[in-house]
Amino acid sequence: MFTDSIVLSLSAGRGGNGVVAWRREKYIPKGGPSGGNGGRGGSIVLKADTQVLSLQAYRNYRIIQAENGLAGGSSLKQGKTGKDLVLKVPCGTLVKDAKTGDLLFDFTDDGQEWIVCKGGRGGMGNNCFKSPTHQAPNVCTEGTEGQKRELEFELKLIADVGLVGFPNAGKSTLMHAVTHVPVKIAPYPFTTLYPNLGYIQFPDYSRTLIADIPGIIKDAHKDKGLGISFLKHIERSSTLIYLLDASGMEERDPVEDFRILRKELGAYRKDLLEKRFFVVLNKIDSDAAELQVKRFRKKYTFDPQTLFAVSALRRQGLEPLIQALQLPLQR
Repeated sequence: MFTDSIVLSLSAGRGGNGVVAWRREKYIPKGGPSGGNGGRGGSIVLKADTQVLSLQAYRNYRIIQAENGLAGGSSLKQGKTGKDLVLKVPCGTLVKDAKTGDLLFDFTDDGQEWIVCKGGRGGMGNNCFKSPTHQAPNVCTEGTEGQKRELEFELKLIADVGLVGFPNAGKSTLMHAVTHVPVKIAPYPFTTLYPNLGYIQFPDYSRTLIADIPGIIKDAHKDKGLGISFLKHIERSSTLIYLLDASGMEERDPVEDFRILRKELGAYRKDLLEKRFFVVLNKIDSDAAELQVKRFRKKYTFDPQTLFAVSALRRQGLEPLIQALQLPLQR
């Protein structure tokens, strides 16, 4: 299951207590204080990792706590430091305060780290309180509590290209054709129930990340179908691909479908309509596709160089599209 939103209560480890102890050895009559300090509590660190694709690992957790520090010992023994807890999150994860909704951190780069909860300090043993005028202190301090936070994690995938279209338009087939990523392909709507990610590898060994999101239908912004909640995963994309069914099957009209898709994206966020985009007419291997493509070209009011006709199933017409997607990387 793809998980892109969770709420967690995080608690850093508590510091260990200091102790009161005395040095008692046979030939040292005046041993003095020897109580050691407690160990620091473990901190909680968030780290972005490109190998992690969702927040699924934390779906069944509500509270996560780091290791506590241990108490000090006699003979000035330092208590063991609590082990820091590193939580790996996908690139594109937004961390917000669960109560106020304020954005605290945005993980955009691989390897980024943020200490979200610092461990508590260890307490001091009685050895720390000795002085020339107070040579036998009988006092120590307790370790302090670690920081606690209740946070909301929201994932917005960082993909160069976002793939949108109606259910059954062939998005999964196109995704498999250009990225060779094994995705579920079936002849029924809503085959894709969560975003798929894959890299397009270019001849010069550069690559670009593409995200395929579940199908959008008319009035999706009114929560019909799967709604438009997955559109947040293409907010950061620099390029969009509108994939349209040009086969004429199921009485689909690519002109009307394109208009509806633009309307639904604008209802979600108007700035999505300002992004660079390509329109891909899919399933041109069908009998009625030629007439549909000609009709669409006549009514297409945008740059004709942004329009492509392909058959993802037969892998026809994909090279010009792939070359167009590579252009921004060469600038």
